[in-house]
Amino acid sequence: MKNLLCGILALVMLAVMPAHAETRKDTLLLRDDHPQEYVVVKGDTLWHISGRFLKSPWKWPEVWGINPQVDNPHLIYPGDVIYLTWIDGKPRLSVRRDSGIYPRARVSPLDNAIPAIPLKDIISFLEDNRVLSEDELQKAPYILGGVNERIIAGAGDRVYARGTLLAEQRRQGVYRASNKYVDPETEEFLGFEVATIAEGDVVGRSDNQVITLDLVKSNKETRVKDRVVPTEEISIQSIFYPSASPEGVSGVILSILSGVRDGGQFNVVAINKGAREGLEPGHVFATYRKGELIKDLVTKEMVELPSERSGEMMIFKVFEKVSYGLILQSSNVVSIGDQVREP
Repeated sequence: MKNLLCGILALVMLAVMPAHAETRKDTLLLRDDHPQEYVVVKGDTLWHISGRFLKSPWKWPEVWGINPQVDNPHLIYPGDVIYLTWIDGKPRLSVRRDSGIYPRARVSPLDNAIPAIPLKDIISFLEDNRVLSEDELQKAPYILGGVNERIIAGAGDRVYARGTLLAEQRRQGVYRASNKYVDPETEEFLGFEVATIAEGDVVGRSDNQVITLDLVKSNKETRVKDRVVPTEEISIQSIFYPSASPEGVSGVILSILSGVRDGGQFNVVAINKGAREGLEPGHVFATYRKGELIKDLVTKEMVELPSERSGEMMIFKVFEKVSYGLILQSSNVVSIGDQVREP
């Protein structure tokens, strides 16, 4: 009888343990101090809201519930109520729009929906920065000068360039190389980072490859040797669907695009991985602070300390060999040379 009771108890424990383990695993997604409800306010982002509930905010697609009142759970508006529920032992975030804060029937323009990440921190990099190959940059026409032998020009001025346009379109961009990216691990040349200086319309060409451009918009003065490259056709996306970076892909931070060596939360960084490694906007990496070198006073050797996790970064713009990412969480300084790995 004793052996029979022990056997029944063991079977019961085996039956209960997997469910308990699964619940524990899902519960660990939640912060210890998570609220039961949160009212969305202007200036919020999906990352910010998810971070109030989840220990890993980038996992929000896994916990958004399905609401009959909400056609797209990723379009959240100020006044909406985000609340926590449990379905089959798993946490779910749901949206309620009948809270009384707004009438039940209302019309909200799509551009009033809160973004996934703070767009104000990346909008200029979406529009004004890009990475070109050495071949693209060398083949692009270059600015010869302006009217009356001017060497600088701005919006409203006429300038002349020489070469063959990379694409036959009226609107062209004037770019200036700001960074030369070389992979610190393989020493492979990855491309030139270029910044938009101005935009101009092609109004004439001559037989000796001289192109006449009327500048219609400028960020800085156009100078001799700046390059003329077709403007990008970019649709600015506000909703990113975060997911873990591809398995086995790790990289290094090449630069912090604000022009400094160290950065932190909401700084934009460039990494040495791109489309050829399968990266897409929305991929999330963990950032790791490179370990310091210290001297072992016993052996007199220089020893590198282990790298420490310092935050999380989400990719928002991808080129062939380089990508731009936004640091969304940071517990330490992020520097050039720090590593990015699977979160």
